[in-house]
Amino acid sequence: MDLTLLRDALAERGQPAYRADQVWDWTARGAAGYDAMTNLPRALRDELSAAVPFSTLTVETERESRDKTVKTLFRTADGHPVEAVLMRYRDGRRSLCLSSQSGCPLTCTFCATGQMAFGRNLTASEILDQALHFRRIEPVDHAVFMGMGEPMLNLDNVIEAARRLPDIGITPRRTTISTVGWMPGLRRFVDEVDEPIRLALSLHSADDEQRTKLMPVNERYPLADVIAECRRYVELRRRRVYIEYVMLAGVNDSPKQARALAELLGRDEFKVNLIPYNPIAGSARGQATGARREDRQPTAAGGGMFDGASRERIAAFKMELDRARVPATVRLTRGRDIEAACGQLAAAPKASGRRAPAPA
Repeated sequence: MDLTLLRDALAERGQPAYRADQVWDWTARGAAGYDAMTNLPRALRDELSAAVPFSTLTVETERESRDKTVKTLFRTADGHPVEAVLMRYRDGRRSLCLSSQSGCPLTCTFCATGQMAFGRNLTASEILDQALHFRRIEPVDHAVFMGMGEPMLNLDNVIEAARRLPDIGITPRRTTISTVGWMPGLRRFVDEVDEPIRLALSLHSADDEQRTKLMPVNERYPLADVIAECRRYVELRRRRVYIEYVMLAGVNDSPKQARALAELLGRDEFKVNLIPYNPIAGSARGQATGARREDRQPTAAGGGMFDGASRERIAAFKMELDRARVPATVRLTRGRDIEAACGQLAAAPKASGRRAPAPA
């Protein structure tokens, strides 16, 4: 919902300011539309339905995986594709993976979003409407800005949306913003954001040369500068930084590379999430798919050919981190069968998806 448009529409109709709060309260609690807002006059509800779209997004397709993860492909009013994910866990958590941009301009070679044409930054309302869509399905309690786009390239709108999430049920301490190390936004985040929002760094290599091949942004903002800024966050905010590390077979998964990662990070300031590589369309399908090596294709973004590291290699990598007393976990993969897992969002509708005509 475009809250600025809502406030303007109410003011034009001579309505008191508290009406906007009433509409937002209903919306944040999962109301399906204006008709549910019974403490607003019927005539006003009808006028708002005509003047202020209930969502800035429309749903193009929605798919559910075998593990009950839900991926939704939205369209903005000007036609840009956006994907977001609802992840359901056995312990009862309901976590959202939200997008901050349509596409991404930073072209990480192992990420499907980087192979898309970049569209634009999303507005705060468009980010928030992703969360509101899933809130209408069921209560939610966690959010990660790890979907399409680099959040630090759109920091103002990301933070504006994040500050509304507690009304939906997601506190700042259960909100995580991820970055590849876009320094201008990262510095602002460290200096300006007082809420206890978690910070995650998409790292993937402790070696500058290799990281630049995987993530071209590293040439502009080298690893030492990014890690130093993360340490400044820890010092100022007294909160740990989470390291995202995608495990690529024969690329960044050796015990030696684990030891280099441990040396780079140290013991106390970071926690490492080891992420099994999720195959993307047009690239190597990974060991889990059983594709023959001669059938695997290079990625469109960077020409790299990637397989997922084996369970044994991931376990050996983690063992090295454990020996160095660097906290580390292996990320549980969710929604891989519907291309909803980490690195797979590419806004490609599937014939098997169910088309949803209602607004997001």
